Amino acid sequence: MHSGVRIDKWLWAARFYKTRSMAASAVNGGKVRLNGQRVKSSRQVSIGNEIQLTKGLYEYVIIVEGLSNKRGPARVAQTLYTETGDSIAKRQALRELNSQLRKDLEAPKGRPDKHQRRELIRLRKKNPA
Repeated sequence: MHSGVRIDKWLWAARFYKTRSMAASAVNGGKVRLNGQRVKSSRQVSIGNEIQLTKGLYEYVIIVEGLSNKRGPARVAQTLYTETGDSIAKRQALRELNSQLRKDLEAPKGRPDKHQRRELIRLRKKNPA
């Protein structure tokens, strides 16, 4: 077994990110914390470490249970970590809140016309993502 694996490789192998470069940019961008500290993508992960990971609106708190630097099947990737119960509960509550908020929105009817399209462009310029 390994004594440690780079955190970007481990996140990629555990299937939190589609590519290793996406994992590395998330780590270097401060979206990933190892044992409560911000780290670089070359930091070694070992069994028992706690990783806090932010993906979009959701935050995961996971405990490293196994090490791998190769991406395998999803079933194998799920054995590399366990998510804390508190993390699961928070994500579930946020998912329910989002579904309640979305329920009140009505779907657009067809493509936007010329005036609606220009309004969308104005809004995007005012509030860049």
